[in-house]
Amino acid sequence: MITAHDRAQTLAHEYAAHLARPSGPVEDQPWLGQSLAEGAAGIALLHIERATHGHAPWSTAHHWIGQAAAGDITAADTTGLYLGAPALAFVLTTVPDSRDHLYRGAHDTLHAHVAALAHRRVDAALARLHRGASATFAEYDTFYGLTGIGAYLMRSAPDSSAMERVLRYLMTLAQPLTGDCGPTPGWWVDHDPQRRDTLAGGHGNFGAAHGITGPLLLLARAERRGIRVDGQADAIRTICDHLDTWKQDSDTGPWWPEHLTLADLKAGRPHQRHPGRPSWCYGTPGIARAGQLAGIALGDQDLQRSYEDALYRCLTDPVQLGKIIDTSLCHGWAGVYQTVFRAAHDASTPQLDALLPELRESLTIHARGASAKGPGFLEGDAGCALALTTAAANQPPTTGWDACLLIS
Repeated sequence: MITAHDRAQTLAHEYAAHLARPSGPVEDQPWLGQSLAEGAAGIALLHIERATHGHAPWSTAHHWIGQAAAGDITAADTTGLYLGAPALAFVLTTVPDSRDHLYRGAHDTLHAHVAALAHRRVDAALARLHRGASATFAEYDTFYGLTGIGAYLMRSAPDSSAMERVLRYLMTLAQPLTGDCGPTPGWWVDHDPQRRDTLAGGHGNFGAAHGITGPLLLLARAERRGIRVDGQADAIRTICDHLDTWKQDSDTGPWWPEHLTLADLKAGRPHQRHPGRPSWCYGTPGIARAGQLAGIALGDQDLQRSYEDALYRCLTDPVQLGKIIDTSLCHGWAGVYQTVFRAAHDASTPQLDALLPELRESLTIHARGASAKGPGFLEGDAGCALALTTAAANQPPTTGWDACLLIS
């Protein structure tokens, strides 16, 4: 009998075979190799994980690492965890000890640039706060902001001054801003959710990718690991209180809006009327994992259980599950599976673990190699293959690759 584990293993092998060889740099996109989201850096994570399981030779991973580092690597102030020096540095933290000597010099050089970048970015953020202006996603989010840079530092230099400064900065987001439009949450941004245009009054985002859930994930993970600065636990509690204020109740369980507008703040209710798509990036799974980790970090079992129950009820609602339309890590079955897998291993009750077989089945049914989303990590084949590798092994990633999603 072919089990879901077997299917996941077979599919992971098929995806990896499809992604075995780098195709070479793209002339009009010289940055692509350094992209964790779309390029060689993210695909390297798949082959590093597979090599550590003994499913592939190290040479494949080495080729992809080389492809990611083939061009001039940028450490400009526009880079973050998903692009440039921080992305490459993160990839090298996933290399197993037996291969570390091959990349130690490169990692040390990259790390120095990332640490300097972190200090510059904190300086810029604090200057913005001093002016009383609103933030942007790029200042604090997971992909390009200080949350993502902090996720790298937690793996490589948790006791560094750069890590300390990132945590202290993220704590300031828990404090309200007072501007021309009145008080707004500290992570309020002045642009629309697509980052295309300035939005009158701005908006406040709840997602793990670009909203306050990302900083909450990092602060809670740091607190849980004993990486603390004064006031950190209070900041975690304040963010959880904000999430609790905007939690919406329904017959199928609690849910959170993707974002708030100034009109929502004034009305005391969100313009969004129904739960969105369950996802890591914006939906209940990412938010619930953050709340669960906050409860664990604070030693608050009631808080932990409330978020575990929210996650369970979300993923037992056929209507919400029906909104998942792809297999990506960002907003598809792969991200849901990986997030729930991590949550189940920390859960106070077995109900989340009981969901994993059905979620594994859904992932394997919908997985298709060479998807229209391309080969990348965040929305494409490499990310799906990594979740399939977790599903096949039924154990946490050996390399810790999902730390870049802040769910580990």
